[in-house]
This record gives sequence, C-alpha cells and structure tokens, in this order.
Amino acid sequence: MRIDDIDWSAAERDLNAHGCALLPGLLTPAECDAMAARYEGDGFRSTVTMARHGFGKGEYRYFAYPLPEHVAELRARLYPPLAQIANRWNAALGERARYPATHDDYLARCHAAGQLRPTPLLLRYGPGDYNCLHQDLYGEHVFPLQAAVLLSEPGRDFEGGEFALTEQRPRMQSRVEVVPLRQGDAVVFPVHHRPVAGARGVYRVNLRHGVSRLRAGRRHTLGVIFHDAA
Repeated sequence: MRIDDIDWSAAERDLNAHGCALLPGLLTPAECDAMAARYEGDGFRSTVTMARHGFGKGEYRYFAYPLPEHVAELRARLYPPLAQIANRWNAALGERARYPATHDDYLARCHAAGQLRPTPLLLRYGPGDYNCLHQDLYGEHVFPLQAAVLLSEPGRDFEGGEFALTEQRPRMQSRVEVVPLRQGDAVVFPVHHRPVAGARGVYRVNLRHGVSRLRAGRRHTLGVIFHDAA
C-alpha cells in the first residue's frame, strides 16, 4: 500500500480542474489479487444484484464490520487529506459544515445520526455488465469525496469497463471524464457535487459516476466510501 507516496497537492489540483484525481499504484498487484479473492468469501453484510434494482448489470457486496485490515487502513489514512480538501470546498461554497481531522471522529458523527452500516464494497463485473451513472448517498451525513481502486488488469483480465464521470454545469451541456486505470490505481472523485470557479463567482456542479460495458473477462473494484449508511 503506497499511501505515503501520494502527492496530495497534485491530487487537489486535478480534483479542482477535472473533478477527479488519479492515484497511481496505490495497491500492489499482490494486494489487488488478495482483495479480489475476498469476493467469494465471508465478511459481507449484503450482496446487491444490480439488474434487480435497475442499477446496471453486475454485482457488488458491502463489507461488514470489522472491515478487512487493508480496507480499514485505506479509509483511515486517505480520509485526513481528503477532509482538508472537503473543508476548503465547503468554504468556497459558503457551507458551514466542516469535517473533523480523523475518520474515527467523522464515523462517530455518522453513527450518532443512526448511520451504522459500513459502506466500503467490492464490485464484480462480467461480460456485458456495466454500472449506471449514480451517486453514493446513504443518509444525512455524506462525505463529499470517495475512491475506487481497480483490482484487475485491463487487457489481461478484462476488456472495456472504463470508469466514467459526468459533470453537469448550469446552463451547459454535461461534461464526461473517462479515467484510464491500471491494476492498483485509484481514482478519487466527488460523491455528489464540487465547487467550480466561474465568471460570477463559485458555483456548484453535480457529478455522477459509473462504469461502461465490459466486453470480455472479469473486473473487480474496491470502493472506499467514508460515510456509513443509515
């Protein structure tokens, strides 16, 4: 796990400029393979078949507490620098809410509001599967940034299945960002919205994310969401 190597200044610049930031090589290939292998095991609180709910095609599983060590570590160590970015975003948008310095303190806030269910998840896609554009909103408290780590290797394990982000700006056409990921790369992106500087000041833009159709193979992803669910 290469969290200490992240250039957070560059990540924040990319988030502000493009609405997402690539964290290359966050997990090693061995860590990715071990995490993907967990999909067939225990330690999950629920399994969702996307087609049943109109979410797309494919399947994902939410981890139960206690989280696997690597998942808990990613949550705890990615959160503090992201909280600083989130606080600057809220200040720019004129919002009063601020996020505490540690993830434990933020989880205490979620749990006090009845958001007790962990939200980190593993996703699995096969040929023809995809994930519709969506937002991961699970209750009153929503941390504004999240991360997804690609556990499979494009070209070797699967074809297609690109991560896509759409941004809807007021009185403008929606903008699409496709993020090229390799095994172990993470992408950080907004859960719901972000501030954008315009000619008349800062305004809010809404974002959704999804995965394009898988053409062959199998794709596993780890989703790291920082707020818990009601």
